[in-house]
Amino acid sequence: MKEVPPVKVAAPDGKGKVDDFWDPAKKMMNDSKFLQTLVDYDKDNIKPEVIKKIRDKYMTNEAFVPELVKKASQAAFGLCCWVRAMETYDRVAKDVAPKRAMLAKAEAEYAEVSALLATKMAALKEVEDKLASLQAQFEETTDKKEKLEAQSLDCANKLERAEKLIGGLGGEKDRWSEASSQLGVIFNNITGDVLIGSGVVSYMGPFTAVFREAQINDWIVKCRDMKVPCSDTFSLVNTLGDPVAIRAWNIDGLPKDSFSTDNGIITSQARRWPLMIDPQMQANKWIKNMSKAAGMCTFKLSDADFARALENALQFGNPTLCENVLEELDPVLEPVLLKQVFKSGGVMSIRLGDSTVEYNKDFKFYITTKLRNPHYLPEVSVKVTLLNFMITPEGLEDQLLGIVVAKERPELEEEKSRLVLEAADNKRVLKETEDKILHTLSASEGNILDDPEAIIILDNAKKISDDIAAKQVIADATTKKLDSIREGYQPVAYHSSILYFSIAAMANIDPMYQYSLAWYTNLFIRAIDDAETSKKLEERLSLLKAQNTISVYKNVCRSLYEKDKLLFAFVMCTNLMRGDGNLDADQFTFFLTGGAGLPPEGAAPNPTADGSTSDGAPWLAQARWDEILRLSEIKGFEDLPTDFGKQLKEWKQVYEHDQPHSQKLPGKWDSDLNEDGVAFERLCILRCLRPDRVVPMVTSFVDENLGRQYVEPPPFDLEGCFADSTAAAPLIFILSPGQDPMSELLKFAESRGFGGSRTNSISLGQGQGPIAKKLISDALFSGSWVVLQNCHLAVSWMTTLEKICEDFAVGNTNPDFRLWLTSAPSPSFALPI
Repeated sequence: MKEVPPVKVAAPDGKGKVDDFWDPAKKMMNDSKFLQTLVDYDKDNIKPEVIKKIRDKYMTNEAFVPELVKKASQAAFGLCCWVRAMETYDRVAKDVAPKRAMLAKAEAEYAEVSALLATKMAALKEVEDKLASLQAQFEETTDKKEKLEAQSLDCANKLERAEKLIGGLGGEKDRWSEASSQLGVIFNNITGDVLIGSGVVSYMGPFTAVFREAQINDWIVKCRDMKVPCSDTFSLVNTLGDPVAIRAWNIDGLPKDSFSTDNGIITSQARRWPLMIDPQMQANKWIKNMSKAAGMCTFKLSDADFARALENALQFGNPTLCENVLEELDPVLEPVLLKQVFKSGGVMSIRLGDSTVEYNKDFKFYITTKLRNPHYLPEVSVKVTLLNFMITPEGLEDQLLGIVVAKERPELEEEKSRLVLEAADNKRVLKETEDKILHTLSASEGNILDDPEAIIILDNAKKISDDIAAKQVIADATTKKLDSIREGYQPVAYHSSILYFSIAAMANIDPMYQYSLAWYTNLFIRAIDDAETSKKLEERLSLLKAQNTISVYKNVCRSLYEKDKLLFAFVMCTNLMRGDGNLDADQFTFFLTGGAGLPPEGAAPNPTADGSTSDGAPWLAQARWDEILRLSEIKGFEDLPTDFGKQLKEWKQVYEHDQPHSQKLPGKWDSDLNEDGVAFERLCILRCLRPDRVVPMVTSFVDENLGRQYVEPPPFDLEGCFADSTAAAPLIFILSPGQDPMSELLKFAESRGFGGSRTNSISLGQGQGPIAKKLISDALFSGSWVVLQNCHLAVSWMTTLEKICEDFAVGNTNPDFRLWLTSAPSPSFALPI
């Protein structure tokens, strides 16, 4: 491998010479650089013939193995390893070289391609940078486009919402503008109006409509004087009323007149519980209907367990009605009336008697009395809100109109009732919808067009509002049409309302003359049924009025003393004439009072004071002449004193006649008066001349204006009274001195098959109450009659009797049962009976 040439030496067999490498080898190995030459040996360029010789001669030699050589020589071992390493390297190098060449070539190509790649990459990066820039620009443009599209869509949606809003609420502008203007006026006057409204609620409850109006007008003047702004025409309805609530009250039975409506507002606004003066039971009916759905609790102070009922109502928050109280209230009510509520264990409580009861904030308390003119002590009045709930002519007229139309044209009244309920519901829903619209508008934050839910709410609300408004227009038109038809029967209702108040006025004559509205309503219905029929409305109305008038007269006369029957006919006659505008109020007042005050200053002296009588005295008393002078102050009578002085002879003839009312009056005073009947003016004049002949004058007046049957009262008809009675209502005989109806009653009982043991009589007095109660209890089921005599002698027991009578029920009482009472006139008699 080192290519050291051998030397020729003699062959071992002596034949010739052979190559000997030992000496050259020793020489070579002795060289100090020998090892270095091995290290530096050009192993990559070993000659093929050298490597072939090594492979053929040595590598195949089994002894040329490092392990074997090592045994012979350590130095030879190293050389053996080196040779074998060179052979191995050569073999490997010869195999790797092409690959290296290829690698070099590949690397060269790679370098070339890498350079090209770098160039291309640079170009690509430039393109990618440009693309990235364009992409960013694209994304920016796209984002801008999307924003513009979103803005466009939002604008379109807002435009649509705005169109809906404008279309939906645009029609409200005029109405809301007007309402805003009105509210502005109300706001300016709110101080005075609320002040006056508070005064009405606090102080005006017990008074009549006329007094309330006068007091309110006085308060308005006071407010103006003190520079307190208030409305020129104050209305409690406009100041404190809720139209929806008022309509609901009317449906529940509150009369529709303004006086009753004001009472309803006072009831709802007063801080103290109301005590309602309610002789016609109008408030009682309204409260019960209004509170029925809330679980109304009703009791009377005469009930044994009323305190328990009140406790339950306080705990559960039930509206509570205490009925038929008298002039004194039970002390147990005081904590309730004063609202003495306190906290006990974290719970609102109230003391009731000896018990502490949980107090529910929903509790409401109402009190009613049937007394027409109760006198409550101040300590009672300051604990309650007193309310005058006596029915007004307008309220009664409306109720009677409903009754007569229901009887004459039931389909109209049914439709009217349906429309009233529908209108009330429409107004309620419309108000709720309008409140919802206003709440949505006020509660929306920012631009309302950005709130699609609010627009949807407003749109739906407006649709509901428009739908209801459209329905209400139709309902209003129908109601107007129905009302115009119903108005045709208004004269009957007006006429009958006057008759009722004529009846009610008789209580001023005798406290026993008490007539309930329920009784009158039944009488009115019977009169409608009994009246002659006619297809002509005007004729039918006349028949209805005539039948109701005579029915009222006959039925009321049954319960009147004989001396009061003409008076009642006169009251009916004059009230009807005043209602029709045929009777001057000043003339009527003069007829009742004879005028008031002294004759006017400078008045003419009595022209009869010339000593024309036998004793020298004037034939016309000075008192009578003074009345003539006072009468002359009334319109139409201004010339009466002068004409009287000029025609003394003619006037004296009238004065001295036994029947002065049948005589013609001198001069124009006869021809100018009503020729179709006895004019009321004649009564006024004749009253001045002959007050002793007022009764026959009145008789003629009633005869001429109402008819003969009204001055000839029908005889007492016990059969008729019995026919009109029921087992659930007692019959009362009002006694006059020296009269006892028992004999006549017993004869009647015998004729009806109730003689003997079927009619039980007891005279009330001390200790007789329990016996009377037992008799009534037995008779209720057996169907016999009970007569309680002299009820005025057992005033303290009348409360018990009242309770017994209230428990009468047509369904639970034998229809043959009757309770007869006799009593002398007594202001202490139980009015509910």
